Amino acid sequence: MDEDEPFLSNLDLFLFSLIAGLIVYWMVFRKKAEPIPEFKKLESTPQTTRDTSFIDKMKKTGKNIVVFYGSQTGTAEEFANRLAKDAHRYGMKGMSADPEEYDMSELSRLPEIENSIAIFCMATYGEGDPTDNAQDFYDWLHEGDADFTGVKYTVFALGNKTYEHYNAMGKYVDQRLSELGAQRIFDLGMGDDDGNLEEDFVSWREQFWPAVCEHFGVEATGEESSIRQYELKVHSDVNMNKVYTGELGRLKSFESQKPPFDSKNPFLAPVTVNRKLNKAGDRHLMHLELDITGSRIRYESGDHVAVYPINDSVIVSRIGDLLGVDLDTVISLNNLDEESNKKHPFPCPTTYRTALTHYLDITNPPRTNVLYELAQYASEPKEQENMRRMASSSAEGKALYQSWVLDSCRNILAVLEDLPSLRPPIDHLCELLPRLQARYYSIASSSKVHPNSIHICAVVVEYETKTGRVNKGVATNWLKNKTPTDNGHKATVPMYIRKSQFRLPFKSTNPVIMIGPGTGIAPFMGFVQERGWLKEQGKEVGETVLYYGCRYKNEDFLYQEELEEFEKTGVLTELNVAFSRDQTEKVYVQHLLKKNKEAVWRLVHTDNAHIYICGDARNMARDVQNAFYEIAEELGGLSSAQAVDYIKKLMTKGRYSQDVWS
Repeated sequence: MDEDEPFLSNLDLFLFSLIAGLIVYWMVFRKKAEPIPEFKKLESTPQTTRDTSFIDKMKKTGKNIVVFYGSQTGTAEEFANRLAKDAHRYGMKGMSADPEEYDMSELSRLPEIENSIAIFCMATYGEGDPTDNAQDFYDWLHEGDADFTGVKYTVFALGNKTYEHYNAMGKYVDQRLSELGAQRIFDLGMGDDDGNLEEDFVSWREQFWPAVCEHFGVEATGEESSIRQYELKVHSDVNMNKVYTGELGRLKSFESQKPPFDSKNPFLAPVTVNRKLNKAGDRHLMHLELDITGSRIRYESGDHVAVYPINDSVIVSRIGDLLGVDLDTVISLNNLDEESNKKHPFPCPTTYRTALTHYLDITNPPRTNVLYELAQYASEPKEQENMRRMASSSAEGKALYQSWVLDSCRNILAVLEDLPSLRPPIDHLCELLPRLQARYYSIASSSKVHPNSIHICAVVVEYETKTGRVNKGVATNWLKNKTPTDNGHKATVPMYIRKSQFRLPFKSTNPVIMIGPGTGIAPFMGFVQERGWLKEQGKEVGETVLYYGCRYKNEDFLYQEELEEFEKTGVLTELNVAFSRDQTEKVYVQHLLKKNKEAVWRLVHTDNAHIYICGDARNMARDVQNAFYEIAEELGGLSSAQAVDYIKKLMTKGRYSQDVWS
């Protein structure tokens, strides 16, 4: 070795230093990963770590009744909570459960628990579809072949008679569980939201529990007293950065938006356009455009946009005044059942003002269970008695609830104003009120033409009640006031997309017949835009026929200029408009269909046309369906029963689709 050559070369020194540095780094910093447990209190637990065994949970907590709910607007969940709470009156213990959160194949293990029952409160959404949270359960029931021998169950279905597939989901679950060997211990309950859903539920429930007692040989404990589910914690010294201000899931999610966006994590879409559509009249019909640039949100024509509205601050403040409460008090409502997946009734900690503004439904008439639980706080005996009577199952009580609450459209504020001795603790009121739900609108645009924009067409709801009060629709009045720039600030709307089955035909050559009076025009604006885009791409497009209806041509002919332009350019083959009040005899879309019966029958019977109906379910959709029956009878030479069967077959094939509401 040369004496002049250093013992360690530069490379050796570098490698030696690097290795030494890494050893020191490892020694000093190896413990740094341990503070992670600080974050274990985050609200949303990942699915991977959640206990998906409802059987284990029932055994651990001594519960023998589980109430599953398939809920889109919160009502089925509310009913499930009420049934779970009811159980204590009969010496049993119940829990409500979201089927999306549990392994439903465990249902076959239910007989391991003595005197156990599974209750299903199942709502039907859209065209006989399961609700979002029950979709996986439905698919599993449909495809599976589980053995439910020994499982005891009952079902209460929630639906609306004006819809074609009335209570389809409840009926299916009831039938399928029986087919798989489960024992139905009480008849399927049928709730009709077109009538009185609350009364249907109360009547069913009043008969269900005695049947359960008889089945298991138990007696009611007679405990009618109110049982609190949550306890109040007032935060006097709290970091306001840890307080929810309207977010639905992750704290500060409105400040730092992260995709993907859904019902628990809505996107704050800026409003870029908000214009009045009607030229005259006392109604306000509006067109809004929401900017979804950079959100990665994708939609298709026919989908629904869900928006989360907020309540009127005047109503919120008035409730606070009546109850003598500082609405800016920071509180948490904590579940007394520590094993429950639902730790709070709404995101906590928060203020009473935020809860009443963002999280609670304060404008719909309160249900009977709310009146029953609040009755104890009425100091005037007569008022307390009337509240209890309205919550009873007696004919007199039902009639009083119908007239005093429902027919008079009394919300919780009106109830408090008209019962001066009723002054409940605000925390109990917040526990009892249902959650404020998202509102769904048919999207009035095509993503092929407007990839970064979602259009909404809606009518502002406002009416006078029998008590002389003016009730305003929560979402439409809130949207009406969303001006694109408000003092330099962009007005935003929390939203997400709900996929729909309401789709244009796969083959663009198929003709389409669209029937959508009033704001029912919304999805067809998207459909027509898309057919126009397809034409521009050089695709062959079948006949595109629209039947639209409004009151007066010069007053509320929505999108008149756009539709007439589509007709002029040939995108719309036919634009048929029924102006119901422009002449002495009222003319509706079904009259125009019958007037054009030969052309309609040719399109449907010979040319494989797809029929789409959007709008009012109670009258319009039914009248239009009857018009198609008549056309099929007359021009197809069918009997009445054959005509009905003909249209039903079109529905089965996906050629007769409805996007309706009541």
